[in-house]
Amino acid sequence: MTTAPSETLDAARSRVRAAWSPELLASAGQRMMELLSTHLSSVESSGQKVLNWAEPADSIARAMSCLDENSTASGASTSAKNSPEQPLLLERFEQLVQLMLASGHNLHDPRYLGHQVPASVPIAGLFDAVGAVTNQVMAIYEMGPWATSVEAAVVEQLGRLIGWDAGEFAGVVTHGGSLANLTALLTARNVCLGDAWERGISSGEDGPVLVSHGEAHYCIARSAGILGLGTDQVIKAALDERRRIDPCQLDQTLRRLRQQNRPIVAVVACACATPIGAFDPLVDIADVCARHDVWLHVDAAHGGAACFSRKHRHLVEGLDQADSLIWDAHKMLFVPALCAFVFYRNREHRFEAFRQDAPYLFDPSDPGLAEYDSGLKTIECTKRAAAFGLWGTWSLFGRELFGDLVDITFDLGQQLYRRLQEAEDFVPLHEPECNIVVFRHIPRQLREAPPAELGQFQLALRKELVRSGEYYIVPTAKDGVAALRVTLINPLTGSDQLDGLLDALRTHGRRLLSGVDAG
Repeated sequence: MTTAPSETLDAARSRVRAAWSPELLASAGQRMMELLSTHLSSVESSGQKVLNWAEPADSIARAMSCLDENSTASGASTSAKNSPEQPLLLERFEQLVQLMLASGHNLHDPRYLGHQVPASVPIAGLFDAVGAVTNQVMAIYEMGPWATSVEAAVVEQLGRLIGWDAGEFAGVVTHGGSLANLTALLTARNVCLGDAWERGISSGEDGPVLVSHGEAHYCIARSAGILGLGTDQVIKAALDERRRIDPCQLDQTLRRLRQQNRPIVAVVACACATPIGAFDPLVDIADVCARHDVWLHVDAAHGGAACFSRKHRHLVEGLDQADSLIWDAHKMLFVPALCAFVFYRNREHRFEAFRQDAPYLFDPSDPGLAEYDSGLKTIECTKRAAAFGLWGTWSLFGRELFGDLVDITFDLGQQLYRRLQEAEDFVPLHEPECNIVVFRHIPRQLREAPPAELGQFQLALRKELVRSGEYYIVPTAKDGVAALRVTLINPLTGSDQLDGLLDALRTHGRRLLSGVDAG
C-alpha cells in the first residue's frame, strides 16, 4: 500500500515537532544534568579509568551502530497519531548520554596529567550550552549581538591585563591556537610585505622569512606553508641552555638577514614553548626586534594566563611589547575548547589580515557596525559564540579564580619536580617554569642502557600506563631520546596523585622489564 503524500508530510511534521519540543528539552536537560553531576562526582574521586581506551575501529563501529539502530526519532516509536512518544525519546537520550560518558576521556580525574587541555570549569560548559542551544553565531553584529558584546568585553579586560591602554589595542576570538597564530602571522605578512594579500609573494633564496623559536608549536611552520612563505623559510632561532630564545644570537640572525636584504615577516617567541614550558625573555627579544624594525609575535597560548598571577606574572614580562600575540582560554583559563584570542598592540592592524568586501554581509549604510563584525577579522564567517564560557565563569567567580588556577597548577609542577629529584629511579630533564614537567623513569637495570633502548622503554611504559586507565601522560623527546611529559592542568590533582604516578610507573616498569603482561 502506497503512503499518501499528506500522511508522509504529517509524519515528517510530527518528527520535527518532537525534535524542537521545549518540553522534551526540559526533561532531557534535567536528566542530563543528573547524569553529568553523577559522572563528575565519580570521576573527581577517581572512581573510573582516566582514559576509556578502545581500539579506534571498535569505537567507530559502536558509534556507527547507534546511527543504524532503530531509534524513536526515526519513527519506530510513533503513536497512532504519528507523534513520537516523549518517554521513549528520553530513554533513548539517556542511553546515548551514558554511552558518551562511558566512552570518553575523563579529564576531571585528578590522575589526568596529559596534554595542555584542562579539566575545565564544569559550569562554564553550561554558559556555552546557552549559545549552542540558541545557536548564537557571529560574523556580523546583528546576528550575534550579545555574543559580540561578550567577546568585546573579555578582549578589553584581557588586553588591560597584558598591559595595554584601552582604545589602543585590538583583539578577536577564534577557534584554537593554530588558527589564532595563522591569523596573527597573516596580519604580520600583510603589514611587512605591503601588497602581499592582493599580489601574492615571491619565494626563493631572496624571499621573505619567518624567524621562530626553535621549538615552537608545529602550527608555526604550518602557517608559513599556508601563507605562501614556505616551511623551508622558517629560520629556527638559537636557544640557550634553558631552551629559550637567545637574544644575542637572535640579534646576529636578524642583522645577517637585513644585510642579505631578506624581508623578515616576524620573529615568533613563546610564552611558553610546548616541549618543556620554556618562557622566552620577552623584554630582551622585544628590544632586538625594535632595533631591527621587525614584527614581534608571541605564542602565549599556554603562558598568557600568568598575567592573572601576582606570583608568576614576571614570566610574561614584556608581553605588552609584542606587536601581536595569541592566548588560549581553553588552556590555562580552564574553559571548554575552543576559545583562543588574537591580540594586536596597534589597533590599526585589526583589519589588516583580510582586505575584502562582502556586501551581502556587511551593510555599507551602517559602516560603524563594521567595528563589531568579527567576520572582517577572522578566517571564520559563521563563528560560534566561543567566549560565553569564559565570560560566564569570570562573571560568576571573579578574576581571582584564574590566578588561583595558575598558582595551584604551577606549584604542582614544582612539587613533582622535587619528587623526581629525590627519587633514585627518576631523572627530571629540566627545572620547570610552569606546570609542564619532562622526565624519564630509569630503573636500576637500565642505568647503563644506550639512549635508544632507554627511549624505547619510556614509550612502552607510557603506553602500558595509559591503556591501564590508571593515569594519563604523554610522550615527548629530549635530545632525540624519548621521554615522559606531564601537564598538571587539573587543579584537583594533589600530592597523593603525584606519588601515585611514580608508583604506577615503577609497577608497570617492573612488568615490562620482567616480560610480564601488564593486562
